[in-house]
Amino acid sequence: MIVVVCPGQGSQTPGFLVPWLEDPAFAAGLDAMSAASGLDLVRYGTVSDADTIRDTAVAQPLIVAAGILTLRALFADGRRDRVAGIAGHSVGEITAAAGAGILSDADALGFVRERGAAMAEAAALEPSGMSAVLGGDEAELLTLLAELGLEPANFNGGGQVVVAGAIDALARLAAAPPARSRVIPLQVAGAFHTRYMQPAVASLSTVAARLAPSDPTLPIWTNRDGSQVADGARFVGYLVDQVSSPVRWDMCMQSFEAAGVTGIIEVAPAGALVGLAKRALKGVPSVAIKTPDDLPAAFALIDQQ
Repeated sequence: MIVVVCPGQGSQTPGFLVPWLEDPAFAAGLDAMSAASGLDLVRYGTVSDADTIRDTAVAQPLIVAAGILTLRALFADGRRDRVAGIAGHSVGEITAAAGAGILSDADALGFVRERGAAMAEAAALEPSGMSAVLGGDEAELLTLLAELGLEPANFNGGGQVVVAGAIDALARLAAAPPARSRVIPLQVAGAFHTRYMQPAVASLSTVAARLAPSDPTLPIWTNRDGSQVADGARFVGYLVDQVSSPVRWDMCMQSFEAAGVTGIIEVAPAGALVGLAKRALKGVPSVAIKTPDDLPAAFALIDQQ
């Protein structure tokens, strides 16, 4: 049972698409997505610096475009039929929705463009940020967050919780973290998946109403609670709500384990989700497709099923 996973914001790095553009099909696909989105995704994925591609309005379409094009390569030659399911982390859920057949590639790209812009606008309303908390007791952490006015944004499993909120409150958390934990500030533009993103939810509700989603033709799990969703319209509704709600990636991995996962493949820009799986799903083989050179290993993992 192979599950394909699609990464979220923060997975992008400068120049990560350079090796991919040696493939004419990938290059043509990225050119088409650049034209459709009105964003120079080729430039952002090859020569732009870290600060440029950290911009939420840039990062999110770039990540989804890269993921969709990786899925096209991964699912060629009938391999999609031998995959047991798909899931995405945060904005990666839009990539997963395209992979599952809920959204067309064009609708996925249009939705993520609006999502990135709406979240960037919401983040600009009030200074906020995010930090990763590694280790410690989760209950103790949640109590402390409530005292500081912070919120859990991502439950990533493997002892990692990303928290978000006001900059001064994050500084107080870093100065006095829970026992046996450490706090790492993240280079992001705002407090995603918290109450700070409510203005973006309102905007995206309007965008979602214009879509015509299909029911998935590949099993898909949601960040809402790790459950499988068989109704495409419901999944799109979850995509909207999820902008201001915590990402429960820990529950997604628990669902993979309960379903009997035997392999994890992460699409570009890969690495983060495979890293989490190695801690939470010990012994499960995984492949991170960072460059086209990683595709043969991913094909082999699928073909051996």
